[in-house]
Amino acid sequence: MTTFLDPLLSRIGQMRPVHALGRVCEAQADSLWLEGLNRVAALGDAVELSGGTRAEVVRITEGRCQVLPEDRVDGVRVGDRVRHMGPVSTAPGLHWIGRVIDPDGAPLDGRPLYPGPAVCPLRAPPPPATARRAMGARLPTGLAVFDTLLPIARGQRLGLFAGSGVGKSTLLSQLARRVAADVIVIGLIGERGREVRDFVEDTLGAKGLERSVVVAATSDRSALVRQRAAWTAMSVAEFFRDQGAHVLLLADSVTRFAQAHREVAVASGEPAALNGYPASMAQAIMSLCERAGPGATGQGDITAILSVLVAGSDMEEPVADTLRGVLDGHVVLNREIAERGRFPAVDLLRSVSRSLPRAASADENRLIATARRHLGVHDRAELMLQAGLYTGGSDPAIDAALRVWPALDGFLSQESSGPEAAFAALADCLAPGEPAKTDDHPAD
Repeated sequence: MTTFLDPLLSRIGQMRPVHALGRVCEAQADSLWLEGLNRVAALGDAVELSGGTRAEVVRITEGRCQVLPEDRVDGVRVGDRVRHMGPVSTAPGLHWIGRVIDPDGAPLDGRPLYPGPAVCPLRAPPPPATARRAMGARLPTGLAVFDTLLPIARGQRLGLFAGSGVGKSTLLSQLARRVAADVIVIGLIGERGREVRDFVEDTLGAKGLERSVVVAATSDRSALVRQRAAWTAMSVAEFFRDQGAHVLLLADSVTRFAQAHREVAVASGEPAALNGYPASMAQAIMSLCERAGPGATGQGDITAILSVLVAGSDMEEPVADTLRGVLDGHVVLNREIAERGRFPAVDLLRSVSRSLPRAASADENRLIATARRHLGVHDRAELMLQAGLYTGGSDPAIDAALRVWPALDGFLSQESSGPEAAFAALADCLAPGEPAKTDDHPAD
């Protein structure tokens, strides 16, 4: 009976018998100025226009406040009444698992959905830094490269850096289906409308959806809604974390979150800085990312994989550069690797997992170091090899790298049945590069 009444109790708890009213005093193409609410509304609060459109307070001055609407404001007139709705929040529940929702908690899958019993703020603080636990054990992923060379530990925050069309969404869906977690929260931020359904039905699939909550805001939605999609996804993940669950959070993409933040900040009067991004962009990204990770004592953990769109593989652009500094590792997907048919197109030499060396044993770390050394030697010698300027036997390190490279390159695209089996396969790939076996394997 209690579970049945939870949605009703939640709605009653969120009801406000009295609403402060204001009026539109100035209307622009992308924002409105209101009078009468400047001493009632706070930054980030929601207001409702007379036609039902919601807006968010982004600036307050003496006598007026500026709001950004979530939809077109055609037909709005000076003098129209505006209702103050209070802080924006979400109310997740266990019954949200298996559902697709928008950033306001409304269902997108055609079925009714009721709010849960707990009201969660969208911009909550992270757990206290001194109370947080360390990252946990390595998580099996079903993909050889992540089970060995780039381990993902429980509570880790990992960035997935890729250009468009390099296999980022496919890799995220594989991790969603295979990584062991109690609940998966997926934030689709600024995705194309067609791709949301494709991702849910085809890429994620019914098996992946049955333990997931998908929060989607398509590219046609306002910057406020796209920005809120990331906050809602994080709030939902925090709700399940506070229940003691291990949550896998997948966000696609943080770049679009940053772009939405830029639109909102510039519209509210903040000057643009580096590459058009305002100075507050870095703080917005860091505040979002810090909420993920290991929880405090008595809580679960949020393992976060956050995708980043890097135009032209530019890892120095502001969003990518900011994220690399705050995350616990980054995985770079390379277009050239994808074009020659290897998926996932992980560029191992540009990727790093900061769960190492703790997430692997001493023997496993030696295998990882050996594999990276061979790949590094091959990468440095590749131009010389392609030009036909290298003669076998001239450099033992290059000869060893040539012997292991085909098997090692193939290993990076393999599936695995677990870290133990994956490390055994990695050792087999590296065996031809051992000095004692070099005579039996002439250079290519």
